[in-house]
Amino acid sequence: MSLALRRRPPVRRAAVPLSSRSDRRLALLLLVPATATVLLALGYPLVRQLGMSFQRFGLEQQFGRPPEFVGLANYQAMLTDPTFWAVLGRSVGFCLLVAAITMAVGTAGALLLTACSRPVAVAVQVVMLLAWAMPVLSSLQVFQWMFDSRSGVVDHALAALGFDQMLGFNWFAQPSTFFAVAGLLVTWMSVPLVVFMVYAAVTQIDTSVLEAAALDGAGPAQTFRHVVAPSIAPVLALVTLLQIIWDLRVFTQFHVLQSNGGITEQTNVLGTFIYQVGLAGGDYGSASAAAMLLLLLTLLIAARYIALLLKEPA
Repeated sequence: MSLALRRRPPVRRAAVPLSSRSDRRLALLLLVPATATVLLALGYPLVRQLGMSFQRFGLEQQFGRPPEFVGLANYQAMLTDPTFWAVLGRSVGFCLLVAAITMAVGTAGALLLTACSRPVAVAVQVVMLLAWAMPVLSSLQVFQWMFDSRSGVVDHALAALGFDQMLGFNWFAQPSTFFAVAGLLVTWMSVPLVVFMVYAAVTQIDTSVLEAAALDGAGPAQTFRHVVAPSIAPVLALVTLLQIIWDLRVFTQFHVLQSNGGITEQTNVLGTFIYQVGLAGGDYGSASAAAMLLLLLTLLIAARYIALLLKEPA
């Protein structure tokens, strides 16, 4: 028996990929344009606003006079101002109520679309897309005409139904009716997006699960509560959060509608209040402090969702 060792054939090694360090450098390099754009578009105004909130910054500073550092005086003035707390409570109440109505109507609309034939569902989605894509000022123009006290179709329709006292009624002269019109407008502009997102989530549910629920004798309400809602819970949570934030920061609708009623102080929300303190009143320091408080409130509302995002694996 030969003691010579047999020479083994050389082992082929797989091609070595690029180093992870090079991949990370390339990824960071590709992120530079987007990161720089975000920092310039959002970061600088935010830092500037934060700095102004600690300064006495008025019209004089607009013409070159150096601002005076006042520390937390602007925040103290806001937090001790009864008007600010009234506006804050009004804004929170409005956004919670309108967001709840928007989610209820939008979710119901999405469920109704699942029961329609495909051509009907597509047609409805196209119409809702057009309504959602309509510019804010265009929607405002339509609503102002509908609720106009002289030629508004709403007043004439109510009078034709027997409510004669509604003919010539000014919807923008009283806070209650003003907020009703504003809430209807905000809901009208928000419902289509809720319908689209919820409808997309519902169509991803396994049909066999829905069929099993029907065979077990579950009605529509039970199916939604025990099958549909748990399946689309993350989408509902995200859409609800976004809706609350959007409704809390509403500005354009109130600013335009306030020009019709003359009751600005009684219908102010945080957006219009900050505008009047800063741009109209010239107190940019106090307005910046109020804006930072609004940002803090928004972060507190979104804190739970942000925490869930941070817990997700990368």
